[in-house]
Amino acid sequence: MACGSCGTTENGVPRGCKSNGNCGSGTCGSGSKLAVFDWLSNMTLPSGEERFNIYEVRFKNGRKHFFKNTENLPISMGDIIAVEGSPGHDIGTVSLAGELVKVQMKKRKITEDHEDVKKIYRKASQRDIDVWQAARAKEEETQRKGREILGRLGLQMKLSDVEYQGDGNKATFYYTAESRVDFRQLIRDLAGAFSIRVEMKQVGARQEAARLGGIGSCGRELCCSTWLTDFRKVSTSAARYQQLSLNPLKLAGQCGKLKCCLNFELDTYLDALKDFPKQDLVLKTEKGDAVFVKMDIFKNHLWYTYSAERFKWFRLTLEQVQEIIELNKNNEKSISLEEYESEIETPVKVNFEDAVGQDSLTRFDAPKTSKRKRNNRNRNKRKKPVAANANQPNANGQKLQQKRKPKPKPKARPKNNQNQPKAQVKEGSAPRKNNRNRRNNKPKNGNNTQEK
Repeated sequence: MACGSCGTTENGVPRGCKSNGNCGSGTCGSGSKLAVFDWLSNMTLPSGEERFNIYEVRFKNGRKHFFKNTENLPISMGDIIAVEGSPGHDIGTVSLAGELVKVQMKKRKITEDHEDVKKIYRKASQRDIDVWQAARAKEEETQRKGREILGRLGLQMKLSDVEYQGDGNKATFYYTAESRVDFRQLIRDLAGAFSIRVEMKQVGARQEAARLGGIGSCGRELCCSTWLTDFRKVSTSAARYQQLSLNPLKLAGQCGKLKCCLNFELDTYLDALKDFPKQDLVLKTEKGDAVFVKMDIFKNHLWYTYSAERFKWFRLTLEQVQEIIELNKNNEKSISLEEYESEIETPVKVNFEDAVGQDSLTRFDAPKTSKRKRNNRNRNKRKKPVAANANQPNANGQKLQQKRKPKPKPKARPKNNQNQPKAQVKEGSAPRKNNRNRRNNKPKNGNNTQEK
């Protein structure tokens, strides 16, 4: 992706595109989304063959046109030239020269004598470049004032971009609108406000996104603003073939239309779907008829369910489904889907060890807990759990036996009179009352005599 003048000096310092060490032409690397590498530049033409005198010239935002070198000027890729405008002249950069221009013209269906192929005037002088850069510097302010005029007139249109011609005498206003708009008064107001010739050009939503650029949902720069040159029609059938949910929020790009990348892998999916049966085909089994639910194209798995019982899905392989279809063609019913599903080996889950010490991606998903709750949780973990039910099994399937608390031992009576002999009770005498009864029957006056 470089022009012919790019190279390296003997000291290792890059020369650049005649711009003293940097790429001023915009054709090196990712400078232009439509940059083409001229792989025929180092090849000599056959004897008697003249060099192709039509060049491809690039303007703002990747806009390209073809111009004829009628004066046979020595022009190479990366040169800034002045070309024919309508009216006046415009300034652009040569993006392609030589035999590859014929290929580009053939792709766009443009012949050498086409009316759009205009003339090259001269190589741009320093005065031409200064006027061109001064006109480009006014584009942002012109766009802002143009939107103010649009709001004052109340027109249902959106002004997306402004491009000045190289001589500064004309400006092209790019807009988008859903319906037809009468902008005759707008042209008069714009011409009076900026004292220039005004040209209104309507573009589609895809062209607008390509001109403005942006970052897609994949995290990369938009394809239409980097390398995509043509906008093919994208339909919802492309999403159906790829088994995608028809969610407009996920399928639409920044332009509001279906994403162009839906067409990139469509051919691969169509080739893979050739071996799959039709989705409306009903499988006849001994248990009943089964209908299609969904499929996984690259794993060759299909899910079916009974028409009477739709709460259970059965996963089958493509070979099993084709076997059932062959039996049904012979007016035979296959075995139940449960038996087919049991034949599929379940994948073994491997728990990889975290040897590197990587953090979990969901470590910030759990809500934060206060310090008090965290301490209470740790304190509860230290306590030994007590089984509420002795018959309740644990994680290993063993029944837990609830430990009974030991009965407290009876307190021993005080042995104050161990050495004294026990009192002998005579026959016929009344039993001696204990001290507690004597204390309760003690008279209040303090006499200890007992009544006989």
